Amino acid sequence: MNQSLTTAEPMPEQGVSPEPVLVFQNVSIAFDGPPVLEDVSFSVGPHETRILLGPAGVGKSVLLKLANGLHCPDQGKILLFGENIVKIAEAQLFPLRSRTGMVFQEGALFDSLSVRDNVAYQLIQEHVPDEEIDPRVLEALRFVGLEETFSLFPGSLSGGMRRRVAIARALINHPELLFYDSPTGGLDPITSTTIIEMIVKQRDFYKTPSLLVTHRLQDAFTMCSHRFDPEQSGMVPLANGETDANTTFLMLNEGRLIFDGSLQELVNSEDEFVREFLE
Repeated sequence: MNQSLTTAEPMPEQGVSPEPVLVFQNVSIAFDGPPVLEDVSFSVGPHETRILLGPAGVGKSVLLKLANGLHCPDQGKILLFGENIVKIAEAQLFPLRSRTGMVFQEGALFDSLSVRDNVAYQLIQEHVPDEEIDPRVLEALRFVGLEETFSLFPGSLSGGMRRRVAIARALINHPELLFYDSPTGGLDPITSTTIIEMIVKQRDFYKTPSLLVTHRLQDAFTMCSHRFDPEQSGMVPLANGETDANTTFLMLNEGRLIFDGSLQELVNSEDEFVREFLE
């Protein structure tokens, strides 16, 4: 992706590979006990946003770490951009990771670094010249509405602003796949809505495939039932109660994937665990 983050028009869909950017094939992992994940299979295709729902302790964060190569499964395949990351060396994994963006739980900013250096962290590690870094950081911060924080430090920002800076950091290198680990965890409802609006804006303008982990039903349903309207510079409901066709859901229970489908399929599920979670 080489289009500006502040472009007023959505990214075109022409020339997009039909191949999934992320595939789990019969993945299992355990840590000195019962399986955390067992025989899990799903994929993330071009332009898809997959929302992994569920309460704490069902393996959501472990799945996200497997997807980014931070854990290695006991069995199964994980294909990231077509490469089986289970079988490659760490050095070969770095270039694949650089094609992804990660929004960590609670932001995970470096308090000793300015907002500029936090957002530019990957570029600094890659020895990108300063004269190229500053415009790209400003571009990313402008996308999340925080251009004025360029020279500030995280300690002076609110929780919601820190989370928006984390999104800017994830976008800085124009990723081909985005991971969100509970991006609204610990935030109040109003601030959470602002963060979800940023994620919907990214989804609708640049159509980057995403895997988002959350336990918040309201966030998931809002993403599925809204779109970003550039004329209003905000999120608006889809017409006639429609839902975004490319935003779908996954659910885990006792290490197994028990649901993979649309919002309508989710709310009509007969699975007892799904129904209890929705209620």
